[in-house]
Amino acid sequence: MDNDIHNWYEHLVFEKLADVSQADPKWDEDNLSDIACIALNHLPPRYVRHTVDMSFYTSPQEKSEMAERIDVAVRHAIDHIQNHALNKSA
Repeated sequence: MDNDIHNWYEHLVFEKLADVSQADPKWDEDNLSDIACIALNHLPPRYVRHTVDMSFYTSPQEKSEMAERIDVAVRHAIDHIQNHALNKSA
């Protein structure tokens, strides 16, 4: 069995979270891990064996749609984490 199988969205969500953490350094590694889990649970799985498969065979339209899905999922996850933190402190 091939150990190289992975969900393509993981790579893209982690890239997005790197941008989020640079733009807003208040997010620690635990928060970012929670955000990643929540976001990935709101995205469809997209399993690949080789990164080049997705990079080469994905149309520009599909890449744009995936980026939009990731933005929405990450925003939702951040809102969820922020609301949960507010409810804990209340």
